[in-house]
Amino acid sequence: MIELCDIVRARENLRSVVHHTPMDSSQTFSRLSQNQIHLKLENMQRTGSFKIRGAHNFISALDPATRPQGVIAASAGNHAQGVAYAAQASGFPATIIMPEGTPISKIQATRSYGARVVLDGLVFDDSLASASQRCKETGATLVHAFDHPLTIAGQGTLGLEIIEDLPEVEAIVVPIGGGGLIAGIALAAKAAKPDITIIGVEAEGAASAKRSLERGRISPLAEAHTIADGISVKAPGEMTFEIMQQYVDDVVTVTDDEIASAVLLLIERAKVVAEGAGAASLAAMLYHKTSLSNKMVTTVISGGNIDANFVSRIIEKGLVKTGMRLSLSTVIPDSPGNLTRLLTTIAENRANVLSINHDRLDAQVSLDKVEISVVLETEGLDHASELVRTLQAEGYGVKTEGEGPNPGDDPGSR
Repeated sequence: MIELCDIVRARENLRSVVHHTPMDSSQTFSRLSQNQIHLKLENMQRTGSFKIRGAHNFISALDPATRPQGVIAASAGNHAQGVAYAAQASGFPATIIMPEGTPISKIQATRSYGARVVLDGLVFDDSLASASQRCKETGATLVHAFDHPLTIAGQGTLGLEIIEDLPEVEAIVVPIGGGGLIAGIALAAKAAKPDITIIGVEAEGAASAKRSLERGRISPLAEAHTIADGISVKAPGEMTFEIMQQYVDDVVTVTDDEIASAVLLLIERAKVVAEGAGAASLAAMLYHKTSLSNKMVTTVISGGNIDANFVSRIIEKGLVKTGMRLSLSTVIPDSPGNLTRLLTTIAENRANVLSINHDRLDAQVSLDKVEISVVLETEGLDHASELVRTLQAEGYGVKTEGEGPNPGDDPGSR
């Protein structure tokens, strides 16, 4: 079993390599969660996530004589970049096996640190099996993403920072993939404060640790599906599972929609860019998935390596959900002046037209009419509802597309 001294040793080993990342309090998130929220911003870490802690601690401990064979790792992106960076710094050639659906941005970032990238497998577990086989064939060293004492000790240094920066912390909420991060944090935090609460968060579609802990044994999932690729793992590690059994107080799950909402809220309210896995811990607090109430809580924002195209989709969906983007359609007479009258009503109600489509070919619309579809910029849910009511009062049959409010509907203040 890993001990506190291993984590302290890892911290000395990493002192010149990793950043001591900031802890940031948030009035908005505290109010919405009914707790005192402090964000541990590991998205600001070198390579964009906590993974460099474990990767560098592992590789720096390798025998230089094994350099010619190099290192191999399996990763959905963040461990890949940590291993690539650490290997380059230590002079080890690195090969990273990544799932086929890995975001291009993470692949490019990994290559930028000098690693060779091979896409093999649909999810992390498939890539890990491939990496293990390649190590047997080549003699390379497998740098495990989570299930190794050196990796766990490296991740545990984050726990030391949390306790030092916020000694009064009562609970730490941590995203779980394979369990290396929460295992290291739990070991470090419980050694300093035995009564501290450690809560893990998994994506609902990849809740392997929760399932395993409930059954008392490692119980792999048949499949893992979530937008949070960094925690899309079918089974926890043997070592991490044992540590979680002993030190983790609870594991909860969040949906992909809740994760996406947390990503958007972090951008809007805290000006923090987090990937899905990194936002999972905050999502658990905002959607009240834990039993914590009026506690001093650190939520670990574990990484910020998110694809720009994915951020764009999250923002678009978030604008619809909060009523700031309204898509509606109506049918009007196909004669001069009617489109102008519709747009005038929209303008008089302070909505801005972003796009408009004029469709005469819809089989459901009579020949003397036309369907108008518009996307509007509005001030929020109340304004959008007011506009729809006004249009209906003027005789327009309005159809809308959208969703209900999320926990961030109250503008509040940070």
